[in-house]
Amino acid sequence: METTQNQRYTDQVRLENYTLPSNVPLDDIFRDERGEIQNLILNPITSVARISSKRGSIRANHYHKTDWHYAFIESGSILYFERKVGEQSIPKPVLFSKGQMFFTGPNVEHAMLFTEDTVFYTFARNVRSHLSHESDLVRVNMITAEIATHFLHEE
Repeated sequence: METTQNQRYTDQVRLENYTLPSNVPLDDIFRDERGEIQNLILNPITSVARISSKRGSIRANHYHKTDWHYAFIESGSILYFERKVGEQSIPKPVLFSKGQMFFTGPNVEHAMLFTEDTVFYTFARNVRSHLSHESDLVRVNMITAEIATHFLHEE
């Protein structure tokens, strides 16, 4: 059986290699007369969440002590910011759009700014009940409303 780019990436995450680029390679879509199938993650995960966000909203602005997550964009687009814990500079964002997936490892400060109404899914290592999720994260103030306005006007 051929190992795909996605399988190699998710294998590295399973082995706790978090030095990977955030952009997750996706395998080709299988299509036939019935429709399409696209594998997103080929290793175990613990929880899945569907999140909708309105244009201009900010999510995350935190880091996880032990958790990690993939984010797959069903519709819309996200300006994704990440930096090492404790850094103070505003990182250059990466734009992720419909059909793309990115990864955030533990101990990576990250924020998401939505450039349009967006629906995305997160696939996480840890159980994501509200209490367990909150106990694993540390809030930061990376992207403020003022900074978000600047980036939204650049679009």
